[in-house]
Amino acid sequence: MDADKKKNKVSKWLIAGVLVLIGLLLIWLTVADLVGDTDVAAFIASPMA
Repeated sequence: MDADKKKNKVSKWLIAGVLVLIGLLLIWLTVADLVGDTDVAAFIASPMA
């Protein structure tokens, strides 16, 4: 019975962490969209002149 409680506790923390990461991703994408800097891959791939 203790193993079930421990497993349930870990999954609650895992879900909380995933929700926080999704929230940060949405904030990051929103800020990038508002600033107009959404072409991140082209910025990384372009040579630094």
